[in-house]
Amino acid sequence: MSERESMQYDVVIVGAGPAGLCAAIRLKQLAAEQERDISVVVLEKGSEVGAHILSGAVIDPKALDELLPDWREREDCPLKIKVTSNHHWILSDTGKMGIPHLFLPSFMHNRDTYTGSLANLCRWLAEVAEGMEVEIFPGFAAAEVLFDDDGKVKGVATGDMGIARDGSKRPDYQPGMELHGKYTLFAEGVRGHLTKELTNIFDLRAESGPQVYGIGIKELWDVPADKHEPGKVVHTQGWPLDDAWGGGFLYHQDNGQVALGFVVALDYDNPYLSPYHEFQRWKTHPDIRAEIEGGSRVAYGARAINEGGWQAIPKLAFPGGALIGCSAGFVNVPRIKGNHTAMKSGMLAAEHVAEALGADRQHDVLEGYEPAVRSSWIGEELKKVRNSQPWVAKAGGKLGTVLAGADMWLNHLKIGTPWTLKHTPDHLHMKPAAHAQPIEYPKPDGKLTFDKLTNLSFSNTNHEEDQPVHLTLKDDTVPIQVNYDVFASPEQRYCPAGVYEIVGEEEGNPKLQINAQNCVHCKTCDIKDMTQNINWVVPEGGGGPNYPNM
Repeated sequence: MSERESMQYDVVIVGAGPAGLCAAIRLKQLAAEQERDISVVVLEKGSEVGAHILSGAVIDPKALDELLPDWREREDCPLKIKVTSNHHWILSDTGKMGIPHLFLPSFMHNRDTYTGSLANLCRWLAEVAEGMEVEIFPGFAAAEVLFDDDGKVKGVATGDMGIARDGSKRPDYQPGMELHGKYTLFAEGVRGHLTKELTNIFDLRAESGPQVYGIGIKELWDVPADKHEPGKVVHTQGWPLDDAWGGGFLYHQDNGQVALGFVVALDYDNPYLSPYHEFQRWKTHPDIRAEIEGGSRVAYGARAINEGGWQAIPKLAFPGGALIGCSAGFVNVPRIKGNHTAMKSGMLAAEHVAEALGADRQHDVLEGYEPAVRSSWIGEELKKVRNSQPWVAKAGGKLGTVLAGADMWLNHLKIGTPWTLKHTPDHLHMKPAAHAQPIEYPKPDGKLTFDKLTNLSFSNTNHEEDQPVHLTLKDDTVPIQVNYDVFASPEQRYCPAGVYEIVGEEEGNPKLQINAQNCVHCKTCDIKDMTQNINWVVPEGGGGPNYPNM
Protein backbone atom coordinates (compact mmCIF):
# COMPACT_ATOMS: atom_id res chain seq x y z
CA MET A 1 0.00 0.00 0.00
CA SER A 2 1.37 3.41 -1.00
CA GLU A 3 2.42 5.81 1.78
CA ARG A 4 1.48 8.70 -0.46
CA GLU A 5 -1.66 10.68 0.13
CA SER A 6 -3.92 11.33 -2.85
CA MET A 7 -6.15 14.22 -3.91
CA GLN A 8 -8.89 14.04 -6.53
CA TYR A 9 -9.55 16.73 -9.14
CA ASP A 10 -11.42 16.93 -12.39
CA VAL A 11 -8.31 18.17 -14.20
CA VAL A 12 -4.62 17.98 -13.28
CA ILE A 13 -2.26 20.28 -15.19
CA VAL A 14 1.50 19.73 -15.09
CA GLY A 15 3.33 23.03 -15.53
CA ALA A 16 2.41 26.65 -14.76
CA GLY A 17 3.66 28.11 -18.02
CA PRO A 18 1.51 29.98 -20.53
CA ALA A 19 -0.15 26.83 -21.89
CA GLY A 20 -0.99 25.32 -18.50
CA LEU A 21 -2.29 28.55 -16.99
CA CYS A 22 -4.41 29.42 -20.03
CA ALA A 23 -5.88 25.92 -19.96
CA ALA A 24 -6.77 26.36 -16.29
CA ILE A 25 -8.38 29.76 -16.85
CA ARG A 26 -10.35 28.53 -19.86
CA LEU A 27 -11.65 25.55 -17.89
CA LYS A 28 -12.94 27.85 -15.18
CA GLN A 29 -14.51 30.19 -17.75
CA LEU A 30 -16.39 27.27 -19.32
CA ALA A 31 -17.47 26.00 -15.91
CA ALA A 32 -18.93 29.43 -15.11
CA GLU A 33 -20.70 29.60 -18.48
CA GLN A 34 -22.23 26.18 -17.87
CA GLU A 35 -23.01 26.94 -14.21
CA ARG A 36 -21.12 23.97 -12.85
CA ASP A 37 -17.87 23.34 -11.07
CA ILE A 38 -14.67 21.96 -12.59
CA SER A 39 -11.91 21.43 -10.03
CA VAL A 40 -8.47 22.25 -11.45
CA VAL A 41 -4.98 21.94 -9.97
CA VAL A 42 -1.72 23.14 -11.52
CA LEU A 43 1.65 21.72 -10.44
CA GLU A 44 4.78 23.82 -10.91
CA LYS A 45 8.28 22.46 -10.26
CA GLY A 46 9.77 25.95 -9.81
CA SER A 47 9.87 27.54 -6.39
CA GLU A 48 7.23 30.00 -7.61
CA VAL A 49 5.26 30.54 -10.78
CA GLY A 50 7.64 32.10 -13.29
CA ALA A 51 10.82 30.84 -11.62
CA HIS A 52 11.59 28.52 -14.55
CA ILE A 53 10.04 30.65 -17.31
CA LEU A 54 12.46 32.12 -19.82
CA SER A 55 11.61 33.57 -23.21
CA GLY A 56 12.78 36.46 -25.38
CA ALA A 57 10.01 37.64 -25.46
CA VAL A 58 8.04 39.34 -28.19
CA ILE A 59 4.47 38.22 -27.64
CA ASP A 60 1.68 38.07 -30.17
CA PRO A 61 -1.44 38.78 -28.04
CA LYS A 62 -3.76 36.84 -30.35
CA ALA A 63 -4.53 34.07 -27.84
CA LEU A 64 -4.63 36.45 -24.89
CA ASP A 65 -7.20 38.56 -26.75
CA GLU A 66 -9.40 35.49 -27.06
CA LEU A 67 -8.94 34.38 -23.47
CA LEU A 68 -9.07 37.69 -21.61
CA PRO A 69 -10.29 40.40 -24.02
CA ASP A 70 -9.93 43.12 -21.40
CA TRP A 71 -6.30 42.39 -20.50
CA ARG A 72 -5.11 45.76 -21.82
CA GLU A 73 -7.46 47.55 -19.42
CA ARG A 74 -6.26 45.58 -16.40
CA GLU A 75 -3.70 47.80 -14.71
CA ASP A 76 -1.94 44.89 -13.06
CA CYS A 77 -1.19 43.11 -16.36
CA PRO A 78 2.60 43.40 -16.87
CA LEU A 79 2.44 43.39 -20.68
CA LYS A 80 2.79 47.12 -21.37
CA ILE A 81 5.38 47.79 -24.06
CA LYS A 82 4.12 47.62 -27.62
CA VAL A 83 6.68 46.96 -30.34
CA THR A 84 7.45 50.30 -31.98
CA SER A 85 10.24 49.37 -34.40
CA ASN A 86 11.28 46.07 -35.91
CA HIS A 87 14.72 45.38 -37.40
CA HIS A 88 16.33 42.34 -38.99
CA TRP A 89 20.09 42.60 -39.40
CA ILE A 90 22.50 40.34 -41.26
CA LEU A 91 25.80 40.75 -39.47
CA SER A 92 29.35 40.57 -40.78
CA ASP A 93 32.26 40.70 -38.35
CA THR A 94 32.33 44.50 -38.52
CA GLY A 95 29.01 45.74 -39.89
CA LYS A 96 25.41 44.94 -40.68
CA MET A 97 22.88 44.95 -43.49
CA GLY A 98 19.24 45.53 -42.62
CA ILE A 99 16.55 43.55 -44.47
CA PRO A 100 13.72 45.91 -45.58
CA HIS A 101 10.21 44.96 -44.47
CA LEU A 102 9.28 44.79 -48.13
CA PHE A 103 11.22 41.52 -48.41
CA LEU A 104 9.53 39.92 -45.38
CA PRO A 105 6.03 38.43 -45.27
CA SER A 106 3.66 40.54 -43.18
CA PHE A 107 3.60 38.03 -40.32
CA MET A 108 7.30 38.77 -39.77
CA HIS A 109 6.75 42.49 -39.13
CA ASN A 110 5.84 42.20 -35.41
CA ARG A 111 2.92 44.55 -35.92
CA ASP A 112 0.65 44.82 -32.84
CA THR A 113 2.96 42.67 -30.71
CA TYR A 114 4.36 43.38 -27.23
CA THR A 115 7.72 42.84 -25.61
CA GLY A 116 8.20 42.01 -21.95
CA SER A 117 8.85 39.32 -19.40
CA LEU A 118 7.02 36.05 -20.01
CA ALA A 119 7.83 35.05 -16.42
CA ASN A 120 5.96 38.09 -15.13
CA LEU A 121 3.08 37.47 -17.52
CA CYS A 122 2.80 33.93 -16.13
CA ARG A 123 2.83 35.27 -12.58
CA TRP A 124 -0.08 37.51 -13.54
CA LEU A 125 -1.95 34.69 -15.28
CA ALA A 126 -1.51 32.63 -12.11
CA GLU A 127 -3.15 35.41 -10.09
CA VAL A 128 -6.05 35.46 -12.54
CA ALA A 129 -6.37 31.67 -12.30
CA GLU A 130 -6.25 31.66 -8.50
CA GLY A 131 -8.95 34.33 -8.50
CA MET A 132 -11.09 31.80 -10.36
CA GLU A 133 -10.34 29.14 -7.68
CA VAL A 134 -7.68 27.23 -9.57
CA GLU A 135 -5.32 25.58 -7.08
CA ILE A 136 -1.64 26.15 -7.93
CA PHE A 137 1.12 24.25 -6.13
CA PRO A 138 4.58 25.75 -6.82
CA GLY A 139 7.62 23.85 -5.60
CA PHE A 140 6.04 20.47 -6.38
CA ALA A 141 7.58 18.60 -9.30
CA ALA A 142 5.50 15.99 -11.09
CA ALA A 143 7.86 13.02 -11.03
CA GLU A 144 5.69 10.09 -12.11
CA VAL A 145 2.73 9.43 -14.38
CA LEU A 146 0.00 7.37 -12.76
CA PHE A 147 -2.03 4.82 -14.72
CA ASP A 148 -5.20 2.91 -13.93
CA ASP A 149 -5.59 -0.84 -14.38
CA ASP A 150 -6.46 -0.34 -18.06
CA GLY A 151 -3.30 1.63 -18.76
CA LYS A 152 -5.05 4.99 -18.95
CA VAL A 153 -3.49 8.08 -17.39
CA LYS A 154 -5.18 8.86 -14.08
CA GLY A 155 -2.90 11.63 -12.81
CA VAL A 156 0.62 12.22 -11.56
CA ALA A 157 2.63 11.88 -8.38
CA THR A 158 4.97 14.53 -7.06
CA GLY A 159 8.51 13.59 -6.16
CA ASP A 160 9.51 12.55 -2.67
CA MET A 161 11.23 15.30 -0.68
CA GLY A 162 14.20 14.66 1.60
CA ILE A 163 15.91 11.85 -0.32
CA ALA A 164 19.68 11.85 0.17
CA ARG A 165 22.15 11.44 -2.68
CA ASP A 166 22.70 7.79 -1.75
CA GLY A 167 18.96 7.12 -1.93
CA SER A 168 18.36 6.99 1.81
CA LYS A 169 15.71 9.04 3.57
CA ARG A 170 16.94 12.17 5.32
CA PRO A 171 15.34 13.34 8.60
CA ASP A 172 13.22 15.84 6.62
CA TYR A 173 11.83 13.12 4.33
CA GLN A 174 8.29 13.61 3.02
CA PRO A 175 6.66 11.22 0.55
CA GLY A 176 5.25 12.60 -2.66
CA MET A 177 1.57 13.19 -3.19
CA GLU A 178 -0.71 11.64 -5.81
CA LEU A 179 -2.98 13.94 -7.74
CA HIS A 180 -5.71 12.06 -9.56
CA GLY A 181 -7.63 13.65 -12.40
CA LYS A 182 -10.31 12.65 -14.81
CA TYR A 183 -7.99 14.22 -17.36
CA THR A 184 -4.34 15.27 -17.09
CA LEU A 185 -2.81 17.94 -19.30
CA PHE A 186 0.96 17.96 -19.71
CA ALA A 187 2.40 21.47 -20.10
CA GLU A 188 5.95 20.65 -19.00
CA GLY A 189 7.67 22.75 -21.64
CA VAL A 190 10.42 21.63 -23.99
CA ARG A 191 11.59 18.01 -23.67
CA GLY A 192 9.49 17.30 -20.60
CA HIS A 193 10.59 14.12 -18.84
CA LEU A 194 7.04 12.83 -18.36
CA THR A 195 6.21 13.72 -21.95
CA LYS A 196 9.14 11.56 -23.07
CA GLU A 197 7.69 8.65 -21.14
CA LEU A 198 4.20 9.16 -22.52
CA THR A 199 5.58 9.45 -26.05
CA ASN A 200 7.16 6.02 -25.71
CA ILE A 201 4.23 4.34 -23.98
CA PHE A 202 1.59 5.60 -26.41
CA ASP A 203 3.87 5.79 -29.47
CA LEU A 204 2.93 9.42 -29.99
CA ARG A 205 5.50 9.89 -32.77
CA ALA A 206 4.36 6.96 -34.88
CA GLU A 207 3.10 9.30 -37.61
CA SER A 208 5.21 12.43 -37.09
CA GLY A 209 8.81 13.33 -37.67
CA PRO A 210 11.29 13.86 -34.83
CA GLN A 211 11.35 17.09 -32.87
CA VAL A 212 14.43 19.26 -33.38
CA TYR A 213 15.67 22.03 -31.11
CA GLY A 214 17.72 25.13 -30.55
CA ILE A 215 19.41 26.36 -27.39
CA GLY A 216 18.46 29.89 -26.37
CA ILE A 217 20.77 31.79 -24.02
CA LYS A 218 19.64 35.10 -22.56
CA GLU A 219 20.81 38.02 -20.46
CA LEU A 220 18.81 40.93 -19.08
CA TRP A 221 20.56 44.30 -18.91
CA ASP A 222 19.87 47.62 -17.27
CA VAL A 223 20.99 50.21 -19.82
CA PRO A 224 21.57 53.98 -19.63
CA ALA A 225 18.48 56.09 -20.30
CA ASP A 226 19.97 57.59 -23.47
CA LYS A 227 20.34 54.10 -24.97
CA HIS A 228 16.88 52.84 -24.06
CA GLU A 229 14.22 52.82 -26.80
CA PRO A 230 11.12 51.06 -25.39
CA GLY A 231 9.57 48.80 -28.01
CA LYS A 232 12.64 48.49 -30.25
CA VAL A 233 13.09 44.93 -31.50
CA VAL A 234 16.18 43.61 -33.30
CA HIS A 235 16.83 40.13 -34.70
CA THR A 236 20.16 39.17 -36.25
CA GLN A 237 21.65 36.35 -38.28
CA GLY A 238 25.09 35.72 -39.71
CA TRP A 239 28.21 36.54 -37.66
CA PRO A 240 29.60 35.03 -35.47
CA LEU A 241 28.23 31.66 -36.57
CA ASP A 242 30.02 29.98 -39.44
CA ASP A 243 29.21 26.27 -39.66
CA ALA A 244 26.10 26.44 -37.48
CA TRP A 245 22.73 28.14 -37.74
CA GLY A 246 21.15 30.60 -35.36
CA GLY A 247 20.99 34.26 -34.51
CA GLY A 248 20.55 36.92 -31.89
CA PHE A 249 17.72 38.98 -30.46
CA LEU A 250 17.66 42.30 -28.65
CA TYR A 251 14.43 43.72 -27.19
CA HIS A 252 14.07 47.09 -25.45
CA GLN A 253 11.54 46.42 -22.69
CA ASP A 254 10.08 48.26 -19.70
CA ASN A 255 11.98 49.88 -16.80
CA GLY A 256 15.11 50.77 -18.75
CA GLN A 257 15.92 47.14 -19.52
CA VAL A 258 17.08 45.34 -22.64
CA ALA A 259 16.63 41.57 -23.09
CA LEU A 260 19.20 40.08 -25.39
CA GLY A 261 20.17 36.59 -26.28
CA PHE A 262 21.36 34.12 -28.84
CA VAL A 263 19.86 30.95 -30.31
CA VAL A 264 21.91 28.13 -31.85
CA ALA A 265 20.21 25.26 -33.65
CA LEU A 266 21.25 21.99 -32.02
CA ASP A 267 21.93 20.26 -35.33
CA TYR A 268 25.45 21.72 -35.44
CA ASP A 269 28.21 19.22 -36.06
CA ASN A 270 31.41 20.72 -34.62
CA PRO A 271 31.99 19.28 -31.12
CA TYR A 272 34.16 22.29 -30.25
CA LEU A 273 31.33 24.78 -30.75
CA SER A 274 30.05 26.44 -27.58
CA PRO A 275 26.65 28.17 -27.92
CA TYR A 276 27.38 30.12 -24.74
CA HIS A 277 30.64 31.53 -26.07
CA GLU A 278 29.08 32.30 -29.46
CA PHE A 279 26.59 34.46 -27.55
CA GLN A 280 29.36 36.23 -25.67
CA ARG A 281 31.25 36.85 -28.91
CA TRP A 282 28.07 38.17 -30.59
CA LYS A 283 27.82 40.89 -27.94
CA THR A 284 31.18 42.28 -29.05
CA HIS A 285 29.84 43.18 -32.50
CA PRO A 286 29.94 46.99 -32.80
CA ASP A 287 26.21 47.32 -33.43
CA ILE A 288 25.27 45.05 -30.53
CA ARG A 289 27.84 46.56 -28.19
CA ALA A 290 26.38 50.01 -28.95
CA GLU A 291 22.98 48.93 -27.62
CA ILE A 292 24.15 47.88 -24.13
CA GLU A 293 27.60 49.31 -23.43
CA GLY A 294 27.61 51.30 -20.23
CA GLY A 295 24.84 49.14 -18.79
CA SER A 296 24.95 46.18 -16.43
CA ARG A 297 23.84 42.58 -16.74
CA VAL A 298 21.23 41.76 -14.08
CA ALA A 299 19.99 38.27 -15.00
CA TYR A 300 21.05 35.22 -17.01
CA GLY A 301 19.41 31.99 -18.13
CA ALA A 302 19.02 29.39 -20.87
CA ARG A 303 16.47 26.94 -22.24
CA ALA A 304 15.94 24.70 -25.22
CA ILE A 305 13.44 25.70 -27.91
CA ASN A 306 11.30 23.45 -30.11
CA GLU A 307 12.12 24.10 -33.77
CA GLY A 308 10.42 21.18 -35.52
CA GLY A 309 7.16 22.95 -36.34
CA TRP A 310 4.28 21.40 -38.24
CA GLN A 311 5.88 18.09 -39.25
CA ALA A 312 7.15 17.44 -35.71
CA ILE A 313 3.79 17.73 -33.93
CA PRO A 314 3.18 14.34 -32.27
CA LYS A 315 -0.14 12.72 -31.57
CA LEU A 316 -1.58 15.08 -28.98
CA ALA A 317 -4.17 13.02 -27.10
CA PHE A 318 -4.03 9.64 -25.39
CA PRO A 319 -6.24 7.84 -22.86
CA GLY A 320 -6.70 10.19 -19.94
CA GLY A 321 -4.59 13.10 -21.11
CA ALA A 322 -3.11 15.40 -23.71
CA LEU A 323 0.01 17.39 -24.55
CA ILE A 324 -0.23 21.18 -24.67
CA GLY A 325 2.23 24.02 -25.28
CA CYS A 326 5.91 23.22 -25.71
CA SER A 327 5.37 19.67 -24.49
CA ALA A 328 4.01 19.19 -28.00
CA GLY A 329 5.96 21.92 -29.81
CA PHE A 330 4.11 24.75 -31.56
CA VAL A 331 6.91 27.29 -32.07
CA ASN A 332 6.74 29.33 -35.26
CA VAL A 333 10.49 29.33 -35.98
CA PRO A 334 10.79 32.22 -38.47
CA ARG A 335 8.68 34.44 -36.19
CA ILE A 336 10.64 33.22 -33.14
CA LYS A 337 7.34 32.95 -31.31
CA GLY A 338 5.56 30.12 -29.57
CA ASN A 339 3.85 31.66 -26.55
CA HIS A 340 0.65 32.57 -28.39
CA THR A 341 0.37 29.12 -29.96
CA ALA A 342 1.09 27.46 -26.61
CA MET A 343 -1.69 29.50 -24.99
CA LYS A 344 -4.13 28.63 -27.76
CA SER A 345 -3.34 24.91 -27.51
CA GLY A 346 -4.10 25.01 -23.78
CA MET A 347 -7.39 26.77 -24.44
CA LEU A 348 -8.40 24.24 -27.10
CA ALA A 349 -7.53 21.33 -24.84
CA ALA A 350 -9.58 22.91 -22.05
CA GLU A 351 -12.61 23.17 -24.32
CA HIS A 352 -12.46 19.49 -25.21
CA VAL A 353 -11.88 18.46 -21.60
CA ALA A 354 -14.90 20.53 -20.51
CA GLU A 355 -16.98 18.91 -23.22
CA ALA A 356 -15.93 15.43 -22.06
CA LEU A 357 -16.63 16.23 -18.41
CA GLY A 358 -20.02 17.61 -19.34
CA ALA A 359 -20.81 14.26 -20.94
CA ASP A 360 -19.64 12.41 -17.79
CA ARG A 361 -16.64 10.95 -19.61
CA GLN A 362 -13.23 10.44 -18.02
CA HIS A 363 -9.86 8.91 -18.85
CA ASP A 364 -10.75 8.50 -22.53
CA VAL A 365 -9.07 10.00 -25.59
CA LEU A 366 -9.98 13.60 -26.39
CA GLU A 367 -10.48 12.76 -30.04
CA GLY A 368 -11.48 16.26 -31.07
CA TYR A 369 -8.50 18.08 -29.58
CA GLU A 370 -5.84 17.36 -32.20
CA PRO A 371 -8.12 18.09 -35.20
CA ALA A 372 -9.07 21.35 -33.49
CA VAL A 373 -5.41 22.33 -33.15
CA ARG A 374 -4.57 21.43 -36.73
CA SER A 375 -7.56 23.32 -38.15
CA SER A 376 -7.03 26.38 -35.93
CA TRP A 377 -4.80 29.36 -36.61
CA ILE A 378 -2.01 27.34 -34.94
CA GLY A 379 -2.11 24.94 -37.86
CA GLU A 380 -2.47 27.77 -40.37
CA GLU A 381 0.66 29.49 -39.03
CA LEU A 382 2.82 26.40 -38.78
CA LYS A 383 1.90 25.00 -42.21
CA LYS A 384 3.04 28.25 -43.87
CA VAL A 385 6.52 28.05 -42.38
CA ARG A 386 6.95 24.28 -42.14
CA ASN A 387 9.95 24.16 -44.49
CA SER A 388 11.88 27.12 -43.11
CA GLN A 389 13.99 25.30 -40.54
CA PRO A 390 14.63 22.22 -42.74
CA TRP A 391 15.79 24.37 -45.67
CA VAL A 392 18.40 26.04 -43.50
CA ALA A 393 19.42 22.71 -41.94
CA LYS A 394 19.91 21.17 -45.38
CA ALA A 395 21.34 24.07 -47.37
CA GLY A 396 23.16 26.14 -44.73
CA GLY A 397 22.64 29.66 -43.46
CA LYS A 398 23.01 31.69 -46.66
CA LEU A 399 21.38 29.55 -49.35
CA GLY A 400 18.99 28.03 -46.80
CA THR A 401 17.71 31.49 -45.83
CA VAL A 402 16.95 32.29 -49.48
CA LEU A 403 15.16 28.98 -50.03
CA ALA A 404 13.25 29.30 -46.74
CA GLY A 405 12.21 32.85 -47.65
CA ALA A 406 10.95 31.79 -51.07
CA ASP A 407 9.06 28.86 -49.53
CA MET A 408 7.44 31.15 -46.93
CA TRP A 409 6.41 33.69 -49.56
CA LEU A 410 4.80 31.01 -51.75
CA ASN A 411 2.78 29.75 -48.79
CA HIS A 412 2.00 33.25 -47.51
CA LEU A 413 0.63 34.20 -50.95
CA LYS A 414 -1.43 30.99 -50.90
CA ILE A 415 0.34 29.66 -53.96
CA GLY A 416 1.58 26.87 -51.74
CA THR A 417 4.39 24.34 -51.96
CA PRO A 418 3.67 20.62 -52.46
CA TRP A 419 6.59 19.44 -50.37
CA THR A 420 7.12 19.04 -46.64
CA LEU A 421 10.77 18.61 -45.79
CA LYS A 422 11.82 16.20 -43.05
CA HIS A 423 13.98 16.62 -39.97
CA THR A 424 16.88 14.57 -38.66
CA PRO A 425 17.32 14.25 -34.86
CA ASP A 426 19.88 16.69 -33.48
CA HIS A 427 21.95 14.09 -31.65
CA LEU A 428 22.88 12.46 -34.97
CA HIS A 429 24.67 15.63 -36.10
CA MET A 430 28.14 15.55 -34.59
CA LYS A 431 31.51 14.94 -36.23
CA PRO A 432 34.28 13.14 -34.40
CA ALA A 433 36.75 15.62 -32.95
CA ALA A 434 39.47 14.38 -35.30
CA HIS A 435 37.44 15.69 -38.23
CA ALA A 436 36.51 19.04 -36.67
CA GLN A 437 38.25 22.38 -36.31
CA PRO A 438 38.82 23.59 -32.71
CA ILE A 439 37.40 27.04 -31.98
CA GLU A 440 39.30 29.64 -29.99
CA TYR A 441 36.98 31.97 -28.10
CA PRO A 442 38.09 35.34 -26.67
CA LYS A 443 38.54 35.60 -22.93
CA PRO A 444 35.70 37.46 -21.17
CA ASP A 445 36.34 41.04 -20.11
CA GLY A 446 33.97 40.99 -17.13
CA LYS A 447 32.11 44.06 -18.39
CA LEU A 448 30.48 43.12 -21.68
CA THR A 449 31.32 39.42 -21.76
CA PHE A 450 31.41 36.98 -18.86
CA ASP A 451 32.62 33.53 -17.97
CA LYS A 452 29.98 30.85 -17.68
CA LEU A 453 30.01 30.34 -13.91
CA THR A 454 29.92 34.06 -13.13
CA ASN A 455 26.90 34.43 -15.38
CA LEU A 456 25.30 31.37 -13.79
CA SER A 457 25.20 33.19 -10.44
CA PHE A 458 22.78 35.66 -12.06
CA SER A 459 20.26 32.86 -12.68
CA ASN A 460 19.77 32.32 -8.92
CA THR A 461 20.10 28.58 -9.50
CA ASN A 462 20.02 26.36 -6.44
CA HIS A 463 19.47 22.68 -5.78
CA GLU A 464 19.56 20.86 -2.47
CA GLU A 465 23.09 19.44 -2.49
CA ASP A 466 22.22 16.18 -0.75
CA GLN A 467 19.74 14.78 -3.26
CA PRO A 468 20.04 12.22 -6.06
CA VAL A 469 21.73 13.56 -9.18
CA HIS A 470 18.95 14.32 -11.66
CA LEU A 471 21.23 14.09 -14.71
CA THR A 472 21.42 10.35 -15.03
CA LEU A 473 23.56 8.13 -17.25
CA LYS A 474 22.27 4.96 -18.85
CA ASP A 475 25.83 3.64 -19.19
CA ASP A 476 28.65 5.02 -17.03
CA THR A 477 31.33 4.01 -19.56
CA VAL A 478 30.01 6.11 -22.45
CA PRO A 479 31.18 9.55 -21.23
CA ILE A 480 34.85 8.55 -21.55
CA GLN A 481 34.87 5.74 -24.13
CA VAL A 482 32.63 7.62 -26.59
CA ASN A 483 32.10 11.27 -25.68
CA TYR A 484 35.67 11.94 -24.53
CA ASP A 485 37.70 9.62 -26.74
CA VAL A 486 35.77 10.26 -29.96
CA PHE A 487 34.10 13.66 -29.61
CA ALA A 488 36.30 15.56 -27.09
CA SER A 489 33.45 15.76 -24.55
CA PRO A 490 31.15 18.33 -26.21
CA GLU A 491 28.83 18.26 -23.17
CA GLN A 492 31.37 20.58 -21.53
CA ARG A 493 30.59 23.13 -24.24
CA TYR A 494 26.93 22.72 -25.16
CA CYS A 495 25.81 22.96 -21.54
CA PRO A 496 25.30 26.68 -20.72
CA ALA A 497 25.73 26.18 -16.98
CA GLY A 498 28.99 24.31 -16.39
CA VAL A 499 27.26 21.10 -15.32
CA TYR A 500 29.62 18.73 -17.16
CA GLU A 501 33.34 18.75 -16.41
CA ILE A 502 36.18 16.39 -17.27
CA VAL A 503 38.53 15.94 -14.31
CA GLY A 504 41.68 13.87 -13.90
CA GLU A 505 43.14 14.53 -17.36
CA GLU A 506 46.52 15.61 -16.00
CA GLU A 507 46.81 12.34 -14.09
CA GLY A 508 45.89 10.36 -17.22
CA ASN A 509 42.62 9.22 -15.67
CA PRO A 510 39.84 11.37 -17.17
CA LYS A 511 36.43 11.15 -15.57
CA LEU A 512 33.15 12.96 -16.12
CA GLN A 513 32.07 15.06 -13.15
CA ILE A 514 28.41 16.12 -13.13
CA ASN A 515 27.83 19.37 -11.22
CA ALA A 516 24.09 18.89 -11.03
CA GLN A 517 23.62 21.81 -8.65
CA ASN A 518 24.45 24.15 -11.58
CA CYS A 519 21.64 22.87 -13.83
CA VAL A 520 19.26 25.52 -15.21
CA HIS A 521 16.89 22.84 -16.58
CA CYS A 522 17.49 23.78 -20.22
CA LYS A 523 17.47 20.08 -21.30
CA THR A 524 20.19 20.60 -23.93
CA CYS A 525 22.19 17.59 -22.68
CA ASP A 526 19.15 15.32 -22.93
CA ILE A 527 18.70 16.46 -26.54
CA LYS A 528 22.25 16.72 -27.95
CA ASP A 529 24.09 13.81 -26.30
CA MET A 530 25.27 11.71 -29.24
CA THR A 531 24.25 8.27 -27.89
CA GLN A 532 21.28 9.58 -25.89
CA ASN A 533 23.03 8.32 -22.79
CA ILE A 534 22.14 11.34 -20.66
CA ASN A 535 18.61 11.25 -19.29
CA TRP A 536 17.33 14.37 -17.52
CA VAL A 537 14.88 13.51 -14.73
CA VAL A 538 13.12 15.87 -12.40
CA PRO A 539 15.06 17.00 -9.31
CA GLU A 540 13.51 17.77 -5.95
CA GLY A 541 10.68 20.30 -6.27
CA GLY A 542 11.64 23.95 -5.98
CA GLY A 543 15.18 23.39 -7.25
CA GLY A 544 16.69 25.02 -10.31
CA PRO A 545 16.80 28.62 -11.47
CA ASN A 546 14.77 31.46 -9.99
CA TYR A 547 14.42 33.84 -12.89
CA PRO A 548 13.42 37.41 -12.09
CA ASN A 549 11.75 39.34 -14.91
CA MET A 550 12.95 36.86 -17.57
